[in-house]
Amino acid sequence: MKIALINHGCAKNLVDSELMLGALAKKGYELTLDENEADVVIINTCSFIHDAEKESVDSILQMVDAGKSVVVAGCLPQKHKDELKNAIPEIDAMLGATSPEQIVDIIENLIKGKRKDFIQSTPKFIYPENVQRQQITVGASSYIKIGDGCNYECGYCIIPKLRGKYVSRPIENIVNEAMQLALKGVTEIVLIAQDTSSYGIDLYGKQALPQLLEELDKIDSLSWIRIMYAYPTQMTDELINAIASLDKVVKYIDIPLQHSHPRVLKSMKRPVMDYEQLVAKLRKMIPDVTVRTSLIVGYPGETEEEFEHLYNFVKNVKFDRMGAFEYSREKGTYSDALKPQISAKIKHQRYKKLMELQKEISLKNNQKYIDTTLKCIVEGYSDDGTVILRSEHDAPEVDGLVYAVSQRAVIPGDIEEVKITNADDYDLYGEII
Repeated sequence: MKIALINHGCAKNLVDSELMLGALAKKGYELTLDENEADVVIINTCSFIHDAEKESVDSILQMVDAGKSVVVAGCLPQKHKDELKNAIPEIDAMLGATSPEQIVDIIENLIKGKRKDFIQSTPKFIYPENVQRQQITVGASSYIKIGDGCNYECGYCIIPKLRGKYVSRPIENIVNEAMQLALKGVTEIVLIAQDTSSYGIDLYGKQALPQLLEELDKIDSLSWIRIMYAYPTQMTDELINAIASLDKVVKYIDIPLQHSHPRVLKSMKRPVMDYEQLVAKLRKMIPDVTVRTSLIVGYPGETEEEFEHLYNFVKNVKFDRMGAFEYSREKGTYSDALKPQISAKIKHQRYKKLMELQKEISLKNNQKYIDTTLKCIVEGYSDDGTVILRSEHDAPEVDGLVYAVSQRAVIPGDIEEVKITNADDYDLYGEII
């Protein structure tokens, strides 16, 4: 029996997929990256927004039509267990979002001709520490999931209902995994969780991300350590100082703020605080820091004046990196019942206006690097031999790239110095020194 896996959604889902494959490999199952030659296809789904659900459902229907035995895993069955079973009865089994190791039990039952679903009604993530991830993508960078679940109840987000309360992994287990990845040639590790900055509170009674960073910083063969998904109220002085002082921790903070207007933030059930002051503090305490954020436009009830507040906030702060999303209405969230819901047309107009502004800011930010030298990680080569790199100011998959010419061969994963000669809205161009 050959088993394939199709992954949808975020980097956290990717790690879950790799854990499922690792658990199956440990039991001796034959795995393939080509679903066409597989007997069983596991589809790890995303249910964060409606478009993600649609993409996951399309994959399921495609594999059912291809005559595959289909196991649906992740957030979609956790959220829509009965509806999914009724809508697509051809699904052979379902696995929820919190126990990737249970995939082995599900497959063993399938072989016996039995259907077994495993979905926790009260979700609590169980990280299979005894399983070595079977990596789908092996490159210069690798994600490490330091925790899962979330203790916040943001008005637009379904994740706490799907993944449960925050569960941190022990420091020693994370350090061990980082060492194993470094032995495989990984140069950069990217720490992820629903909220990395709350790491350790459940395990150690206090925020332990600074201590984790200190331990990871000691791993000789790692070059970069990057933190994603921080929460504004958890940006403590201790954490900021750790980022500023530890050599291998890149000076990059991803802190999704979602909005700037106090009334909208309150309705979103987000911290109401002076975010301009917070970003100014980060920039003061961490020289040359890159600050990335994510924002939502068109949240229910957002007035034109409140959107303008957000627009002016972005104009003033000049984020180094920024992503924006049009609000997506999700059943089961607080905001689903709020009125008035904003029309798709207005949401899109606001999104375009905000991103046009950010495009201008990003170009000016990038132009300041011209005639400077940046440390960059080698990602690979383009078809014409141009070297594709990424600076320490850019996270994998979400930020820009650096394209450089080189007079010598370079190896993916190596850190090289690049003299920047040109810039556009999101990418840089240069030559390897």
